[in-house]
Amino acid sequence: MSGEHLRICPQGYTCCTIEMEDNLATLSRREMEGLLREAKRPLQSSLSYSYNTFNGYMDDLMNRSMVTLQDTFTSTWGFLYTRNSQLFQDLYQDLKDYYRSASVNLEEVLNEFWTKLLEKLFYQANKQSSIDEDYQECVSKKIETLRLFGEAPHKMTIQVTRTFVAARAFLQGLQTSREVVGKVLQVPLSQKCVGAIMRMTYCPHCRGMPTAKPCANYCSNVMKGCLANQADLHTEWSHLADTMIEVGERRLDDVESVILYLPNQISEAMFSMMDNMETINSKLFQACGSLSEGGATGSGFEDITSRRRVVVDDRLGGSVTKMAKSLPWPVQVSDVNMKLREIRPYWVSLPKVLCSDRVASGTGAEDKCWNGMNRARYLPEVIGDGLASQINNPEVEIDITKPDMKIRQQIMQLKIMTHRLKNALNGQDVDFQDTSDDVSGSGSGMCADDICSRGPRVVAPVTEPPRVYAYPPRNKEVRGSASQSLPSFSILLLSLLILLLRR
Repeated sequence: MSGEHLRICPQGYTCCTIEMEDNLATLSRREMEGLLREAKRPLQSSLSYSYNTFNGYMDDLMNRSMVTLQDTFTSTWGFLYTRNSQLFQDLYQDLKDYYRSASVNLEEVLNEFWTKLLEKLFYQANKQSSIDEDYQECVSKKIETLRLFGEAPHKMTIQVTRTFVAARAFLQGLQTSREVVGKVLQVPLSQKCVGAIMRMTYCPHCRGMPTAKPCANYCSNVMKGCLANQADLHTEWSHLADTMIEVGERRLDDVESVILYLPNQISEAMFSMMDNMETINSKLFQACGSLSEGGATGSGFEDITSRRRVVVDDRLGGSVTKMAKSLPWPVQVSDVNMKLREIRPYWVSLPKVLCSDRVASGTGAEDKCWNGMNRARYLPEVIGDGLASQINNPEVEIDITKPDMKIRQQIMQLKIMTHRLKNALNGQDVDFQDTSDDVSGSGSGMCADDICSRGPRVVAPVTEPPRVYAYPPRNKEVRGSASQSLPSFSILLLSLLILLLRR
């Protein structure tokens, strides 16, 4: 029968009614949504695997480090550790909380740990002296002010801060990637896209050619049109993957040694404080006054000092290497980075993946495939990726001036996360910076150059965009205000000159 009643398929000879066409369009939508879910499952699985692997790896490192500290410090420091074990447990808990994105200021945590630890050592060194509450309060304040920790604690603080800032940002990057994939998956197919897929898939059935498969280039154009907004994720998705790989290679290459050697570093710092206790006492006595009885005699460090090197070297140094070799995580940072490289081109390769099993293939396939109208060669060229390229797509009608806002929001999330990871590369604690560095999306028009400069083009007729700054361009404001004041200044000089001439 004549196909004049059809709205999607070619209006020539057909065996489909309009109801059949509608049903086939609905079927096309369901099948395409199912294909997208299947195509995204490996990506989601890879990201979840990487997230769980890295998170488990970090948890295991911290747990083993804590167990080692408990075992070795009981032997090394004896009662000094057992009486103050909560201080060390709190440190590890704070590190875990920080890594899991709790609102913890890592620098403050470490400084507070060293301050309290030095207090304990000071009181132990002067245990035979009478120390009242006022004196204790003075000591606490002066220890924090005078920074008496020495070089060993300072070195450890730098290493721990850089490692944990990078580890937390790395984990957040994996989490953000998972969330973006999940939210993009929820974006519905447009009606125009569904019509194009139905035309490609089921219109041959209506024309009496149920075995005809679409031409390869024809399928590519349909899928690129349907997934144009998703393809615009590629730029920022790639930036995020590249930055995460850089963080893994530059900041997490020694994560094992930093975390597993924490007990060693803390112990060495404590011994360093003991060695300098005379100097520490002198500064604190000068600031808070001398102690009433006995001064610093009878420190109680003698037993600890006599066995210090044997215990530290034998129990800490040797065990760390064994622990690192026995970790049950065959897939570590380098393997996660390999996964990131694999998923980097995902969004622009998706059309090819979806077309791979459904297009005509074999000898002469190009001349016998379904081209949307009949069995013949498909002549149009393959369109580029992304929304802006679809202005010339012959298969899917798209308004390139109206990008999908849900996907634009996810692109912004990728930009923000990349910006945070770059801060982590520099050792900057991303959650304790000026909020003007982040793009809030509130319409303020202010964002960091690293975030805003690489946005994908979404509209073909591009006009010159307004320049945006992370901070107001103060130098330009100064020049502007000066130039505006020049006329007033000239008038003032002219008035003074007239008054002088009249005299």
